[in-house]
Amino acid sequence: MRMFGRIAIAALLALMEGALPAHATSGPGCLVVVGVGYGDVLNLRKRPSASVPIVDALEPNRHGIIHLDGECRPLSVAWGSRWCPVTHYYGDRTSHGWVKARFVRDSDCP
Repeated sequence: MRMFGRIAIAALLALMEGALPAHATSGPGCLVVVGVGYGDVLNLRKRPSASVPIVDALEPNRHGIIHLDGECRPLSVAWGSRWCPVTHYYGDRTSHGWVKARFVRDSDCP
């Protein structure tokens, strides 16, 4: 019976973990949108290419939290031409994708 209890608890914890929203931590590692014109948005893409589907639109000064998930790449090109993997947190919504490096700058996470 003890083994069954441990399995049941582990299963319950796994279910709860998947159901709870992820949250960015405070401190370095976040980004802000820059260089996007008035009334325009920064597109969050499914993969690092302008020709793939848009998964979200990030409005300057109204975009919630953009967490940098890894290195912007490819490293062989100039900074502004790189793509950055990010997670976007806005209210109860969370989306994952890629943004062009020239339209974001480092920021502390709230």
